[in-house]
Order: sequence, then structure tokens, then C-alpha cells
Amino acid sequence: MTPAARTQAAIDLVDAILDAARTGGAAGDQVAKRFFAARRYAGSKDRRAIRTLAYDAVRRFGAVPVNARAAIVALAESDQDLAATFDGSSYGPAPIAAGEPRAEPGFAPEWLVDALRHSGLDDADLAALLERAPLDIRVNRLRTDRDALLGELGGEPAADLPDAIRLPADTLPDSEALRDGRAEVQDFGSQIVALAACAEPGGFAIDLCAGGGGKTLAIAAQMAGEGRILATDTDRPRLSRLAPRAARAGVSVAEPRLLDPGKEAAMLADVAGQADWVMVDAPCSGTGTWRRNPEARWRLTPDRLDRVVATQQRLLDIAAGLTAPTGTITYVVCSLLDAEGAGQVDAFLTRHPEWRALPLALPRGRVHGPGMRLTPASDSTDGFFVARLGRG
Repeated sequence: MTPAARTQAAIDLVDAILDAARTGGAAGDQVAKRFFAARRYAGSKDRRAIRTLAYDAVRRFGAVPVNARAAIVALAESDQDLAATFDGSSYGPAPIAAGEPRAEPGFAPEWLVDALRHSGLDDADLAALLERAPLDIRVNRLRTDRDALLGELGGEPAADLPDAIRLPADTLPDSEALRDGRAEVQDFGSQIVALAACAEPGGFAIDLCAGGGGKTLAIAAQMAGEGRILATDTDRPRLSRLAPRAARAGVSVAEPRLLDPGKEAAMLADVAGQADWVMVDAPCSGTGTWRRNPEARWRLTPDRLDRVVATQQRLLDIAAGLTAPTGTITYVVCSLLDAEGAGQVDAFLTRHPEWRALPLALPRGRVHGPGMRLTPASDSTDGFFVARLGRG
């Protein structure tokens, strides 16, 4: 592809991301995946250049641009090489007109910046939220070991995470090891908070918000493939991805169960009071994942935040009813807002005085209220809050 064609493709990709953000569609990474799947003529260098330019535009503008061209035209004002690609060629964008719209740079909507600062984040924390993220890999110890995969994939091993490999930013997640289940794409932070479950072989775990099963598979590795994991969700398409992933990973102890929204407790009545470990990887604002999905800033509103906080509260109360007397809840959100993290757990402990926060010993993170927080600036991970709760 010519440089001009790459620029036009980046404009098209940002427009697709904008449309998904406005309509509540797929996350940006999924939009990009579909975008490139429909353009198989683009080589790996073309895809990398297009994706890099598109995400540079998404990261630069906190308010929703009027359109993608306005965002990339704004980038071109300080990049002569990029400006030169607006040449009107067959597959390139039209020349830039003097008075056409240009997006205004910014970090995020003001109300959201205020909420993050009130949650204890400083300028360095905020800046790191929009840096380009590396590609992190979790080695599936049920199928292979890290040394074998390092020889195949390259990258750098994490000294404090025995199953983790890090590859550079913009590495495309395309390898035989990922396709055959010997490895999974999983941010270091997600790997760390899964450790907080402290699952052991032979027990019974419930992954209450399993989604596509990333933490289900991590917990299965902790359990050495022995015991039982009930993986539940209300999202049929996401949960349907678990079975083939588990088969590739050699995990036979995970049982998917689709739940009806609002009826979760009733549909789990047969396992009430039985779980040794309940993982609540709750729906959240996703403020901790902006490195990977920076367009999430365009989706979040105060009303949406209120709705996810209410959902988190309900799920924690359901989890309490699923645990055995000596069982524990691991509560996780990929958010750095206290309303979803420390404040949410404090509210749970007030409603359920028989419960208490348990100490956590994780390889990264800092104590934050009743749990621990991981941030891109301090821990080189996505942003997470995690707490482990038990009775007594």
C-alpha cells in the first residue's frame, strides 16, 4: 500500500471505531480485528502502520471528534510526512483544506478527569493510561513451559510472573502457540489479579463473570486441571468462546453456564453455599484498559458509570451467597475509579459485616483501601483493583 492509502485506511478504521463508540458496538480492538479481516490484501507492515496511526488519533483526543478525518488532519498539522499523504491520489485522502474541521487535543472529558484525580491518580498516572500497550502472553502450563515458548515467540520473560512473556507494542497476536492453546494473550495485570483467587487443585471455583474465559483458564492452571470450575455469564456470544478455548488449552474442568440477566442467583441456586472460590471479574468502566481501548473514554458517561456500579454491587451480593462458609470472593475490576474499586468493596463490607478483606500477596501492586491497585505507571500493567474477601 502507498503511504496515502495507509492514511485513508487509518481514517476508515477510526470512523469505524467512532461509530462503534457512538452506538455501543464492539470495543476498538474488535473493530480493528474485523477491519483487517475484511482487508486481507494489507500486509503486516501495512496493518501495523494503519493501526498505529489510527490509535495515535484516538489517544490524542479526549472529546469525540466530529469525524475521523478531523482527528487525523489535526495530527497532520505537526507531521509534515503525514500531511503529504493527503494528496488526492486514487486510494489516498483528499488534500487538506484551510478551513476544514480539526479535532481539539485533550485527555478525557472533564468530569472523568476529576473522578480519576479524586481516586488518587496524579499526572503521571493519567499520562500512562494512554501509552501504547505491549502484547502480554500467559503460558499455558498445562500444555508447555515458558522456556519452550520463549524460543518460539521471542520476547522478554517477566521475573515476577513465571508464566508471563512480554512482546513489544504493536506486535500482532498471530502465532501457532496462540492458535493451538499453548499460550493466551493476557495482560500482566490480568494474570496478577487472577493469582488473587489462590485456587488449588481439587476444589470448586465459580467464575461469575467469565466472558470469554481468560480468568477461567488461568484459574484452571492454578488448579492443575483438577476439580471443578463453573464459568457463568449472561452474554451468550462471549461465553460461547470459552469451550473452544478450553479445548485448545487442554482444560476439561470448566463448565459453561449461560445465565439470564437479573436471574443469576435463582439460576445458581443448585450451587449456593458450595464454592471454595468465587471470581467476580465485574463489568466496569474499563478506565484501566485505555492503553488498549482508548476509545472507551468516548463511551463512558456519568449515567453509564452509575449503572455499572449498581451491577457490581448486585454481583458481589450474589457471590456472597455462592461461597462455602470458608470460601472466598476475589473481586476484580479493570478500573481505577474508587467508585468501582475500594469504595465498592467498602460498601459490601458495610452491607455484610460478617465479611472482611483478606491480605493479598501479589508480585505487583500497592495497597489501596481494602484491596490492591495496579497501574500502568507503577506496575507496567493495565489498571486494576482487586480485593479478596472472606468471612470471619
